[in-house]
Amino acid sequence: MDEESKIIEDLILQGALEVAGIDLDTGEPLYNFTDKLKNINPELHNEFSKYFSSETMALWEYGFIDMDITNINPTVRVTKKAFDPEAVSKLEKGHQYTLKEIIRVLLED
Repeated sequence: MDEESKIIEDLILQGALEVAGIDLDTGEPLYNFTDKLKNINPELHNEFSKYFSSETMALWEYGFIDMDITNINPTVRVTKKAFDPEAVSKLEKGHQYTLKEIIRVLLED
């Protein structure tokens, strides 16, 4: 087992990571972090929080999501642009993935 797989397995066993489904485009498993990550691996939690914050800010700047950036915990809403395949295809792959995950999570609620 490679190092990345071991880390994922350990986080799942500790309850800090849960399988959320399968990516229909790639067939790879999708994961969600749980609140336990804060206590189990604070460094990873901080890194992921910073990454997600920068991704959502970029999507907001490009007009794919709407949120009040002055709020500490803003409510995120997707815009019509987020459902425009041509506009989405112009995003970097990382931004496309984040947008897809935001839409997936919002649809779950």
